[in-house]
Amino acid sequence: MNKADLLGYLNEQIDLKIAEFENLIADVRSSNNDTKSSMGDKYETSREMLQQEINRLQSQLKVQLDQKAALSKISSEPCDIVKNGAIVQTKYAYFFVSVGFGEIILEGQKIFAVSPEAPLIQAIWGFSSGSQFVFNGVSQEILAIY
Repeated sequence: MNKADLLGYLNEQIDLKIAEFENLIADVRSSNNDTKSSMGDKYETSREMLQQEINRLQSQLKVQLDQKAALSKISSEPCDIVKNGAIVQTKYAYFFVSVGFGEIILEGQKIFAVSPEAPLIQAIWGFSSGSQFVFNGVSQEILAIY
């Protein structure tokens, strides 16, 4: 499993989301500037709704920018324990400890990009290959760490 390819894929996907949010914010701002009415209250309500949408989009953009920053701190070097940047293999799934992105399919392999704050990762933080653990009542073993 190539960690550099995985990091590259995540960076590309996050860059796409960042661009999408920036475009949406620009579109809503443009709508906000185009809103004109002689009806005072209706005009103000409309502008306020557009401003709330801009604030919501900016909040989502910040999440993506934070994820981009977190990814930039991850090395593609192999890991021997569960820590930030580790790819953890169990018999049920592969987990990439990085950012909370969710399911990724790369080179035909399903991998879950999860945050270090995820409950599963907190439960196995610092474990090494061969370690046994129980999560959600299911006994598992860490088969490998990359």
